[in-house]
Amino acid sequence: MNLILSDRPLSLQLPPDGDSVYVDLSQKKIANCVGCFGCWTKTPGKCVIRDDAVEIYPLIAQSDRVLYVSRVRYGGYDTPMKTMLERAIPVQQAFIRLLDGETHHVQRAVRPKTATILAYGVSDTEEQALFERLVERNAHNMNFQSWNAVFCSEEGLEASVQEEVWKWQMC
Repeated sequence: MNLILSDRPLSLQLPPDGDSVYVDLSQKKIANCVGCFGCWTKTPGKCVIRDDAVEIYPLIAQSDRVLYVSRVRYGGYDTPMKTMLERAIPVQQAFIRLLDGETHHVQRAVRPKTATILAYGVSDTEEQALFERLVERNAHNMNFQSWNAVFCSEEGLEASVQEEVWKWQMC
């Protein structure tokens, strides 16, 4: 499955194979993670907060390819994307593993994936480098086999997203 998570509405033409899912996070009700760890202790693998996030994080876990579309704020994901990614913690277990000499959480049936992070709203090269470093560090805990951060302007965003989606058909 291919997953497109966006922090804003997009007009997209999805591939006709029916294997792609588009989620506009700006239209979803997603509360902030409260750090209760109930998803690890009380209801393993399921968040105790009942909102739209409980439908989305399983899609993240099941996807083979993801395209995250997010504005960059202060070198990180903007609020809608950051909130959703924080709420995806149920796809990990409380247990720790060694990965490339570092400690990371054990994944809970998370498919290895190819990820493209389409970042917009930033032109400062220092902030872009900071964002790329964040994505690189997150890649281990998000089970990315490979990833690519692509920066574009807000005006060219829809065309850039569509270009990335059409690349999926070429693979």
